[in-house]
Parts: sequence; structure tokens; C-alpha cells
Amino acid sequence: MNNIKQSLEAAMNIDGALGVALVDYTSGMTLGTAGGNSALNLELAAAGNTEVVRAKMKVMSRLGLKDQIEDMLITLGTQYHLIRILQKKPSIFLYLALNKPTANLALARIMLSEIEEKIEF
Repeated sequence: MNNIKQSLEAAMNIDGALGVALVDYTSGMTLGTAGGNSALNLELAAAGNTEVVRAKMKVMSRLGLKDQIEDMLITLGTQYHLIRILQKKPSIFLYLALNKPTANLALARIMLSEIEEKIEF
């Protein structure tokens, strides 16, 4: 569990990070969070993004796509929401909310990928 906590703390060091969660999309359970505030309820966001991931997986299955999701981006007016599926454990994803004006999206994607590689269960 210590590795998960450290990984989430590392994600909060990404420029513009507002909050991060590690989520099991098969159960909808949040495995850990860091950051967030009254305007960003990470438990609620994690649950909602579980439905986004499930929907995308269902569409890929129906299309017969034999591929894996690396990440998904949801762009809001003032925020980026980045969902990164763990390649070692595809039922788990990292959800990172970023402040759009202060974030560097390209760098955030790279850093989240590096954090993903170091997560151990």
C-alpha cells in the first residue's frame, strides 16, 4: 500500500494536478486518492469515470478491437481529466484531474506513464 500512496503523491507533483485516484473499474472501488477538494470529490469522480472506462471497453469489444487503451482525455473548460489504464493490471486505472491553465498535458501524460510503471500491488 505504501507504494500506491507514494505513486499518488508523485502524481500530485505534476504541474496543475488537482487530484488523483487509483480505481478498480471492475468493482468501481477507489484504491487510493490524493488531493481533491470540495469542488473535486475524488470518490464521486472515480465512480463516474469507472462508467466511462466500462463504456469504452464495451464499445471496443463490440467493434472487435483487439487492442488496449493507454489513456483517455476529457477536456473541460478549465480542467483536463486524464484516465490511464495500468498495462500490468488492466482492471485498474489512474485518474488525474489537472488545472488546464497551469498544466502541461504532454508532460502530464509522460509523467503519469512513468508513475504507472512503478506501481506495485
